[in-house]
Amino acid sequence: MTLTAMFERWSVKAKPLHLRHGLMGERAAKKELKRNGLKFLTANFTSDHGEIDLVFRDQDCLVFVEVKTRSSEEWTRPARAVYKDKQRRLSLTAMEYLRLLKYPEVKIRFDIVEVLLSEGSIRELRHLPNTFSLTRPYRYG
Repeated sequence: MTLTAMFERWSVKAKPLHLRHGLMGERAAKKELKRNGLKFLTANFTSDHGEIDLVFRDQDCLVFVEVKTRSSEEWTRPARAVYKDKQRRLSLTAMEYLRLLKYPEVKIRFDIVEVLLSEGSIRELRHLPNTFSLTRPYRYG
């Protein structure tokens, strides 16, 4: 095993459990969306306003994906955690991504992927396309 591989294995194990679960959820979401024909562009795009977990292209549409990983649905579904303020921050971050691309003529949408875990393994994955629109006062296209 190379030194780099050993470090990567160690650094993943050194992360807190919720971060390891989040990473597991993002990997599963990426794999599932690619399997469904979306083209992966980038992960963890960050701006001053926040982070977008995954960015894909679905034909002529840019898809900004928020991944919510939970080990329990005891209180509510994971997608409910994407409340109005989070939607606003995702919208601002998406606008920054579009600005860097010099505002291409594309459609955009915001998807949520819910990943449910059971005993450290993925029990269920739900893709919720076009979950919310760009928040006001922003418009695109």
